[in-house]
Amino acid sequence: QVQLVESGGGLVQAGGSLRLSCAASGRTFSSYAMGWFRQAPGKEREFVVGVSWSGGSQYYADSVKGRFTISRDNAKNTVHLQMSSLKPEDTAVYYCTAGGTGWRTHRPDPEYWGQGTQVTVSS
Repeated sequence: QVQLVESGGGLVQAGGSLRLSCAASGRTFSSYAMGWFRQAPGKEREFVVGVSWSGGSQYYADSVKGRFTISRDNAKNTVHLQMSSLKPEDTAVYYCTAGGTGWRTHRPDPEYWGQGTQVTVSS
């Protein structure tokens, strides 16, 4: 069992940066792939980025490639999402996720979800 708690969301102007963090509890954290999804108002939840259990592989949606960077620290049970060059269309609730399969194909089905943190990008 893994519990996930996100932090770091907020309001930022277009072109700015934010760093989201996800703190995980559970003994098997380091065995899970991790990632982030987001859901904008009136839209379906979508995959944003993932990282393998070791941190050695990262998977990015085309919409964020080159702007977002995911990293993990298995010693601290944390995952971070550095978001730069933010756009108004990045506005969404961002969810930290863990486990499941399909990360390499950008179609993961995570087992665990956090409650989400709001990111708002103003134009």
